[in-house]
Amino acid sequence: MKLSRIAFLASAAVLALWLLAGCAGNNPDGSSGRADLQTESDEPEARKRARIRLELAVGYFEQGKTTVALDEIKLAIAADPTMPDAYNVRGLIYQRLADAQLAEESFRRALALRPNDGGVIHNLAFLHCQNARYPQAEQAFGQALAAPGYTGRAKTYMVLALCQEKAGKPREAEDNLQRSYDIEPGNPIVGYNLAKMLHQRGETVRAQFIVRRVNNSEFANAETLWLGIKVENRMNNRVAAEQLAAQLKKRFPQSREMSAYDRGAFNE
Repeated sequence: MKLSRIAFLASAAVLALWLLAGCAGNNPDGSSGRADLQTESDEPEARKRARIRLELAVGYFEQGKTTVALDEIKLAIAADPTMPDAYNVRGLIYQRLADAQLAEESFRRALALRPNDGGVIHNLAFLHCQNARYPQAEQAFGQALAAPGYTGRAKTYMVLALCQEKAGKPREAEDNLQRSYDIEPGNPIVGYNLAKMLHQRGETVRAQFIVRRVNNSEFANAETLWLGIKVENRMNNRVAAEQLAAQLKKRFPQSREMSAYDRGAFNE
């Protein structure tokens, strides 16, 4: 698993699942008014068919069966064209298929049905960033962060930061990664990327603390170990660097990072 690649590209399937979970408490019209507890018998038949198709679409999407997922989402929308989650997932599907126009149309349709949905705005912002529309991306990320009741702030700060890094704004990127880390310090993707930025800026002590936390967890991989080696090497902690190198050699002997270590490429 490449943490930095995952951090920037994100996992659309995870986003889709997160959105479905996050929207489970909304009424079909997008309101949040108090009402009797909705049970299966209250769900209109069309919405039930659409929901089942939507769940199938997410499942196929998570398995990488993108075109099958698209077929299912089309059936969901045909069954109930008022379901915002279906348009949101359709946007994620088209985003994976590299059709930016249809992805944006889908996200905007979802927002027309459920305005100010932080998760959908986040996805639209991420789409802008992928297409190097950085000012639009920053504006949309800000809207997502300001959305009432939005619970994905750590994720949004992280992706905003990586977008700002691409846009050539390293200081802003570091500040937002730190905000993400403050909210969710146990997230290894955030930790890795923040430690990497700090290491590049020469803030080695802070980088050491964060990358050690990642490498002491179950999420350590070739990339995090290699960063840890470079940090310890810069601090002249030979024993720590050699211990990490031994892990790298044992677990990832054919990795690009192992090759870089063998070359002594500590400044790459």
